[in-house]
Amino acid sequence: MQIEPFQIAVPDADIDDLRRRIRATRWAPATPSPAWQQGADSAWLRELAEYWAERFDWREAERRLNLQPQFLAEVDGQRVHFVHRRGVGPACYPLVVTHGWPGSFFEFHALLDRLCDPAAFGCDPADAFDVVVPSLPGFAFSLAPVEPGTSAFQVADLWASLMRGLGYEHFGAQGGDLGAGVSIALAARHRERVDGIHLNFLPSSYEPANGAAQTPLTPAEETYLREKNEWAALEGGYAHMHTTKPQTLAASLNDSPVGLAAWIGEKFRAWSDCDENVEQVFSKDELLTNISLYWHTQSIGSAIQMYWENRLQPMRFAEGQRVVPPVGFAHFPKEINHPPRTWLERTFDVVQWTDMPSGGHFAAMEKPDLLAAEIRKMFRKLRA
Repeated sequence: MQIEPFQIAVPDADIDDLRRRIRATRWAPATPSPAWQQGADSAWLRELAEYWAERFDWREAERRLNLQPQFLAEVDGQRVHFVHRRGVGPACYPLVVTHGWPGSFFEFHALLDRLCDPAAFGCDPADAFDVVVPSLPGFAFSLAPVEPGTSAFQVADLWASLMRGLGYEHFGAQGGDLGAGVSIALAARHRERVDGIHLNFLPSSYEPANGAAQTPLTPAEETYLREKNEWAALEGGYAHMHTTKPQTLAASLNDSPVGLAAWIGEKFRAWSDCDENVEQVFSKDELLTNISLYWHTQSIGSAIQMYWENRLQPMRFAEGQRVVPPVGFAHFPKEINHPPRTWLERTFDVVQWTDMPSGGHFAAMEKPDLLAAEIRKMFRKLRA
């Protein structure tokens, strides 16, 4: 596997073009509805756009991103961008951490500090990790697949090859959102190498091996499935568009920075533990660093394409099939779904389950200390 160091360097012309486009925005007329009821609030969006065009310092964001050791590799014919951060400790354990949408590798910057150098945060250096954070195919600096069919299962195969190319025969995996699906697929397809996985989200397409036809649903499971369907009907329009007409949407989002900011920013507010004030948890600079990664790489279309692929290869398990590597699960209260432990135990060997005190969908950004502690706890027993 060929690996080369990588540094982000967006051309000045691209930054100038972005600012020009924002300043030329043709704003949609406001509707007579309460703020945020029908999507991104226009007043907030105008303020964010003005900041993006006039005050946001991409060069400073770029400098901070480049503090992480980044690389490009050809993995099974696919160009993969990844961060590879070595730990500080006596025996660092290898861990591959996978992001989702609308996040990116940037989600994990605070988490990486805590996983790679726990002693710097008053924790045991024996819990240090070597962490690999790849960008999903078609996200940021990982090229989009040239052929259809790259779902979470194929990404898991890529990650297994990447970890072997980096010298890690055995490793753990962690993820939320799309990254949870990739981590599950790693455990299901590469159980001889994956010691265990830790999740902070359960993919909505997951259907357990021992379904209700064999084992009646518990009351908690019935409530979960009903609430999941209700959420999909009221809040899941974005996902339906991603899974059915991604390229129609991409034509708009790839051309309009304000449209892109609305599509992504609204989710950071809706899915986080922010008490309806998104900037209580994420600064404008953090939001715009993540959004700018999509903009400057023109990757929004190829990123949401993965929803299409996952719809064609959902996270369903055959009768009698179980995932062998142990699973840990951190249940954050403001996550977008709330599966009961028994729903996972129909397929997984759940060895660690924690109901977290606070936090939402973007746990690595919202609550890096809490998430890092859970990950350390999970893999402490698997390091041997």
